[in-house]
Amino acid sequence: MNTVLTPPLFGGRFENRATPVIGAGLVLLLVTPFLSWCYDRRVLGDLSVYGNPAPLQWGMFALALGGLALLALDVVPVLKRFEPYVTEGKALRALGIGSLVFMAAVLVIIAVTTSGLANADPGAWLALVGAALVTIGSSLAPSRAEKQLIHVRLPSWLEVLILVVFVAGVMLLAAYALGITDASRFIMLLIHVGVVMAVLAGAGLFTWLGLLAAKHSRVLMLAAFASAFAFPLTQDGSEANMSIATNVLIFAATAVGLNIVVGLAGLLDLGYIAFLGAGAYVGAILSGSAFATIDWTPPFFVTAIIGAVFASILGLIIGSPTLRVSGDYLAIVTLAFGEIFRLTMFNLDGVNGPNITRGPNGIPAIPELNFFGFDFGDTHTLFGIEITRFANYYFLLLILMAFIILVFTRLNASRIGRGWVAIREDEKAAEAMGVNVFGLKLLAFAGGAFLAGLAGTVKAHHDVSVTPDQYQFLESAFLLAAVVLGGMGTVGGVIIGAVVLKLLPEKLRFFSEYRLLIFGLLLVLMMRFRPEGLVASQRRKLEFHEDDQELADQVQEVHIEEVK
Repeated sequence: MNTVLTPPLFGGRFENRATPVIGAGLVLLLVTPFLSWCYDRRVLGDLSVYGNPAPLQWGMFALALGGLALLALDVVPVLKRFEPYVTEGKALRALGIGSLVFMAAVLVIIAVTTSGLANADPGAWLALVGAALVTIGSSLAPSRAEKQLIHVRLPSWLEVLILVVFVAGVMLLAAYALGITDASRFIMLLIHVGVVMAVLAGAGLFTWLGLLAAKHSRVLMLAAFASAFAFPLTQDGSEANMSIATNVLIFAATAVGLNIVVGLAGLLDLGYIAFLGAGAYVGAILSGSAFATIDWTPPFFVTAIIGAVFASILGLIIGSPTLRVSGDYLAIVTLAFGEIFRLTMFNLDGVNGPNITRGPNGIPAIPELNFFGFDFGDTHTLFGIEITRFANYYFLLLILMAFIILVFTRLNASRIGRGWVAIREDEKAAEAMGVNVFGLKLLAFAGGAFLAGLAGTVKAHHDVSVTPDQYQFLESAFLLAAVVLGGMGTVGGVIIGAVVLKLLPEKLRFFSEYRLLIFGLLLVLMMRFRPEGLVASQRRKLEFHEDDQELADQVQEVHIEEVK
């Protein structure tokens, strides 16, 4: 492949001065974590100690070490052989800008918490200068990329080990983030993670990891589920954290079902939350609650199937007359269906209609699940660690999630999945080629609704009560955002998108009424700079960046490697 050279700022006039400037900035970033950044010990985990960095300062130290490693590719003769595989210019630029944002956020938090920047120690200002030097220096240097990382050959066992370590690291990071209670420290963690991701993406490592993930997909899935099953063991019996984790799993399972409708078939559904609610109401009515309106309590496995089938029947009912429209019209119809479902649950109260759902009062006091004597409401002990109520439901939801992912991946790889993708790309062309467009659309609606109803039956027991207000349009919007944000048509991307969209609002509660505003701004930035989603196939990335010749060459190389 020919060398891809991104010209530097000022046309390369100061290119020979880039390395010293970057080196000086990185040295400052290495030294300043051992200095005091603030007089007040209450700020960001005590930044006032000399020679004993706080976790936040160790994070900056790690970024500087990574920057020195990138710089060494262009300086140290032994390491120069690796330079053609890494676009160190882009990575250093991301590191400089990210470090500048990081230190600016630290100074803002110091100013807000201590009522003035006068409480910022020289260490913080020196770190800001170091970040500025790295930013300036990296803007003077070009980005070289003679080859792609996909050309790197490693033993299979080492590739598997890298994937396992990566998955375990992500899970430990999630566990650490859940344990943070201080608002400012959580914000700084988000910024730090964002900087690391930008640096890795700039260096081309994410593309390489994506290729490894495709090559060892089964190992990756096994490692992900093993790490997820070990997650409750890291929470020390915390009910609050496990409650968030179980809600994330319910949200993710529902989003994967919606991914069939939106990601594969390309149908815009704004009322999908109604199918989750249908399953939840079936689970509540047949739960044996004292407030249930039907005196029949089948085994939960039977209830789950009934709830899933009922939701899929609703999908067929709404799909049959409406799937002949498309685009904005379909979105309006599905939005109306979501509101009709919620209002119907309000009216089935015995006054405006038959008493089935108890109207706005809902169905409370739903009993805990009990499988062969295993009570999900009790606390159990595993390896000396307490497994609380929410942890019990977490394990059940993981099993459900595995089933939903299996269904999705099998459908995606089948002839039906290829038909859905053809409809998404060009409905008229698909119909001309003999694809049963209407039948496959209907199947997508019914299949996605089935998976959502299945998740809803578990949600009813997890939440202990079901009310109509739980299933509003905003929840459908969040589900759709998870699919788009994570990457339409992918499993890992949608799960990551669901985790981000469910975790961030929970941890940003300290912003009160402003948290949705901040959340919306983050989505706008995401759609501006990465519209293909957090995890997307190379081909889908190219759809959003058609003028990126480097990406086009990269897609071609990935395709060649996959064929091999």
